[in-house]
Amino acid sequence: MIVKNEEKNIANCLESIKDIVDEIIIVDTGSTDKTVEICETFNAKIFRFEWNNSFSDARNFSLKQAKGNWILWLDADEEMDLEDKKQIKDFLAQSEEKILSIHLINYMGEQKDIHQTFHIAHTRLFKNNEGFKFIYNIHETLNVEEVLGEIKEIKVLPIKVYHYGYLDSEVINKKKLARNLTLLKEELKEEKHSPWIEYHIASEYYREKKYVEAFEYVNQSIANFIKDKRLPPSLLYKLKYSILLSLGSIEGAWPGIDSAIRLYPDYVDLHFFKGVILFLKEQYNEALKVFESCIQMGDKNLKHLTLYGVGGHIAWFYKGACLEKMNNVEAAKIAYQKSLSLVPNYAPAVESLGKI
Repeated sequence: MIVKNEEKNIANCLESIKDIVDEIIIVDTGSTDKTVEICETFNAKIFRFEWNNSFSDARNFSLKQAKGNWILWLDADEEMDLEDKKQIKDFLAQSEEKILSIHLINYMGEQKDIHQTFHIAHTRLFKNNEGFKFIYNIHETLNVEEVLGEIKEIKVLPIKVYHYGYLDSEVINKKKLARNLTLLKEELKEEKHSPWIEYHIASEYYREKKYVEAFEYVNQSIANFIKDKRLPPSLLYKLKYSILLSLGSIEGAWPGIDSAIRLYPDYVDLHFFKGVILFLKEQYNEALKVFESCIQMGDKNLKHLTLYGVGGHIAWFYKGACLEKMNNVEAAKIAYQKSLSLVPNYAPAVESLGKI
């Protein structure tokens, strides 16, 4: 782990993994609070690293300190699920893989609410001394293709890790958005930079609700992936249509959403966006069919960054809204009730049901 001024979070993180790891390696990049002292209570090995605006350099320094066969990397604002973690050593003992993913749950919004989360598989476990290292100065990631070539799929362990770093309070306290944009735009100056840089800039602008700037950069990212003769990853299209809906640009989102779905037919979020677009276009019968398809698909596919509920309670709510617009009140009631059976007190469903 690399840390700086994480006294608020670090104890919860280390408590969640202390009994399943053989060593805890902490690389501190300049803490002025009690972070290091807290880490020492967990018998962590503490190393200092002079910050040079590169998260990858700091993480790669931490890798050099690791002695074990497997490396688990986490952020200080993350915790491993207390029940899931009991299985991890058995999985690793039986695994013939060099790298494995876990189920990462990203919390968004004002408070820790499982109903405001995004889910995705994320590579967090890999074998030591196999050539893995981190790349990119910010939003660092592992050089999987360099080590293993173009592998189609990485095995996902049923191990959940909760990430709280993008809760509103965390983003504000750490001034993450301004810091991230500064580092990303520096990396953008490099002639052979990755198209991921434009994507991450678009994401930061989206979090700031600067949708016009976000749209410009996500389109640049898509274009650069295509220029490199690479299929743009699915989450680029998720971001693009999230931006268009936030802008209220139905004309811009239609019919392009169908092209995105053809590329990623198993991505429920894209189908959900199509349903919302059709609903806003007042094509309620067509929208209804799409939301029913979302319900059938569910939202458990960790291949893609997925909003909790787009294949569940949120889709059921929109199904009810379509039925209500079509004057099928009794069927609408049933759909709203189904939404509430999945997530009690889901506000839109409560409000709509109360008005019928």
